[in-house]
Amino acid sequence: IPNYPFSETINISLPAYSQLQYPSNGILYYGAFATIIIFNTGSGYNAFDAFCPNQPIANCSTMTISGINAVCGCDNSEYSLFTGQSPGMEYPMKQYRVEVSQSTIRVYN
Repeated sequence: IPNYPFSETINISLPAYSQLQYPSNGILYYGAFATIIIFNTGSGYNAFDAFCPNQPIANCSTMTISGINAVCGCDNSEYSLFTGQSPGMEYPMKQYRVEVSQSTIRVYN
């Protein structure tokens, strides 16, 4: 997965992102430069690239959210949104930096 510099700011007080205010909820965010999964861990936020880390980029490689896991559409492997890891898989999800300020979350690399 290429490492292009970017910064996305999400206002969690907006209805589209309000579910991020509650632990164990996540969203798929389509930013200008990256598709990101943002997840409320209960003690903070994790942000991961939404592409399957163990697959080439293809139509099926955008992950979906299933509870506390991200699921790869190519091989149905599940990755924990707490750690980004998947048992038996070579690579974890690509994690981004997260900065929280009141009702906004900034995701960047």
